[in-house]
Amino acid sequence: MNNTIPISVIVSVKNEEINLTQCLDKLEHFSEVIVVDSMSTDKTPEIVHKFGYKLINFKWDGKFPKKRNWTLRNIDLKNNWVLFLDADEFLTDPFINEISKKILSTKHVGFWINYNNFFMGKEIKYGDKMKKLALFNKCFGEYERIDEDSWSHLDMEIHEHPILEGSIGKISAPIIHKDFKGLDHYIQRHNAYSSWEAHRFLKLKEKSGIINLNKRQIIKYTLLQTGCLPFIYFFVSFFLKLGFLDGFEGYSLAKFKSNYFFQIQSKVIELKNKNK
Repeated sequence: MNNTIPISVIVSVKNEEINLTQCLDKLEHFSEVIVVDSMSTDKTPEIVHKFGYKLINFKWDGKFPKKRNWTLRNIDLKNNWVLFLDADEFLTDPFINEISKKILSTKHVGFWINYNNFFMGKEIKYGDKMKKLALFNKCFGEYERIDEDSWSHLDMEIHEHPILEGSIGKISAPIIHKDFKGLDHYIQRHNAYSSWEAHRFLKLKEKSGIINLNKRQIIKYTLLQTGCLPFIYFFVSFFLKLGFLDGFEGYSLAKFKSNYFFQIQSKVIELKNKNK
């Protein structure tokens, strides 16, 4: 199996020299690999060139489309099936084998992907599991459109989800999610995410509805309105989903995530007060 899997792998990056080599090292069996780079200033471009993959620079203007939808709309991809990866996501052999078979005969237009998550250097086996709709046929949709006026510096679809016309399946074999940048980077990144989420929540309130959201998004935004989301998330992840079995790292992850939702709630209140 050499460059035979008819999937275009899109790796979105910015200053990812720490993670990128391990990510790209598992992509040799795909017929197309494209790295879309937000003008990195580290050794990211050098690493891409070393692997011989196509590098495309992207500079966001603060409006729609962001990086992933921009790629779908502007780059002539070899394949209809696309797999979107972050640099801290590493494919496994079972995952590669499974998708190489499924996309050849599937009636689905996309697949949910499961992740084995690492936090503070330890694999997290319990708690709230990470999953994304990151593998889909581009003929049947793209990432949801959110008209934002530069709410943050986030130039890529982080919490936007693909809106697809058709049935969705799932891939059983996992991808590894392991960010080598450390806890400080994690905290900074989620501070930016929470600012974006607060603006997004108020935009949804203006439209008086939660349209085209998946089940998980609907639950999140519904609980956000009650003010109980941080407590509920921690209780469910740490106790009901057995996060305590992961020890201190499991506790820390559940605590950081619940604090993330507390940040969103606090920023929503602050934005409301500013708008009065």
